[in-house]
Amino acid sequence: MKTSIFWFRRDLRLEDNTALHAAITQKKNVLPIFIFDESILDELPDNDPRVNFIYKTLKGINQNLQANGSSVLILKGKIGEVWKDLIDKYAIESVFINKDYEPYAIERDYKIAKLLAENGIELIAFKDQVIHEESEVMKADGTPYTVFTPYKNKWLELYNPQKIKPPITFTNFHKEQYPFPSMEFLGFIESKITVRDFVLNNADTYAETRNYPFMDSTSYLSPHLRFGTIGIRQVIAKLKASDQTFLSELIWREFFMQILLHFPNVVTQNFRSKYDGIQWLNDANDFEKWCNGETGYPLVDAGMRQLNNTGYMHNRVRMVVAGFLCKHLLIDWRWGEAYFAKKLLDYELSSNNGNWQWAAGTGCDAAPYFRIFNPMEQLRKFDKSEAYVKKWIPELGSSKYPVQMIDHKFARNRALETYKAGILS
Repeated sequence: MKTSIFWFRRDLRLEDNTALHAAITQKKNVLPIFIFDESILDELPDNDPRVNFIYKTLKGINQNLQANGSSVLILKGKIGEVWKDLIDKYAIESVFINKDYEPYAIERDYKIAKLLAENGIELIAFKDQVIHEESEVMKADGTPYTVFTPYKNKWLELYNPQKIKPPITFTNFHKEQYPFPSMEFLGFIESKITVRDFVLNNADTYAETRNYPFMDSTSYLSPHLRFGTIGIRQVIAKLKASDQTFLSELIWREFFMQILLHFPNVVTQNFRSKYDGIQWLNDANDFEKWCNGETGYPLVDAGMRQLNNTGYMHNRVRMVVAGFLCKHLLIDWRWGEAYFAKKLLDYELSSNNGNWQWAAGTGCDAAPYFRIFNPMEQLRKFDKSEAYVKKWIPELGSSKYPVQMIDHKFARNRALETYKAGILS
């Protein structure tokens, strides 16, 4: 039987899924698959909570399909080898995917498209995880925006509300019940850290509450957007006209995506090369204290402990934590970015990189390098009652809590001198 394949990746949902909807409406036999990519998994611990989340989400999708006589084919291995086996086993007519814009994904999809083409199979790719992709939001001269505000203005100018696609019909799915593998069979174990359900009913108060970590009023949406358990169109459709601050955060996500796409060197290099001369201290002991939440600065330490224990960190706290590492401790932003990549449930290369370079002052739309947060002032301003820091630092105020590892005034002056000396003319 001629078969079309839909390849789940960063779009783990049956609703409003662009490529899946296109595959199903062709009214041909559609086999849904997911591949656990060993090239990625080999670098992760066996209890990685993000892998757990993917697994549990796929299990839910599979149960839905099983109730309608179908299932997801779960595979594991090196992507190229898996696809060679699929080509040998099935009479594949076409493969449907939603685009992924990260460097590894682009290279992967190029290789798979080539392999499929060599076997007479068409790879059909769709825009799905963004509203505006690749080169859709550009300056008048055809070059990409590197400053957020004009990008946002152009994004809004081009935006037209998009209809959510109607529910899919299950009649065109491949009618075979594949066994759903256990986590142990796939080489995973249960994680104590779980992804929280998202909430969008507080978007209208987001502007007033977003800076106060003790209020716990954020949406917890970002891991769901990262793995596509909800689509960006579905999110925006739920927003009101007054929810502009919340919408801006979604536009920041796409801004950093297009920065990464047009300037892939930012993965390892400063966006602004004039900062390449900064002499980072990169003290391993200082970095360990920062990682463990033992700096003596409560807001920094609470943030790191929240991250280590839950995979989350409040956005305001992320700025303070990142700024402290780069400016107070003079540790290369790449160290912090790599640590966040291991821990964050919502880790996304483009946003993680963009925000870390913003904190270091080396990125696009960068804050001036002389903008250095005072962590104690940030605490007084945004957690005055210390409800947030006391939640994560039970020993706060006792002799068990460490003294400040560095004086703020000294660290600020040292950072200013180091940056001035390191700026290349």
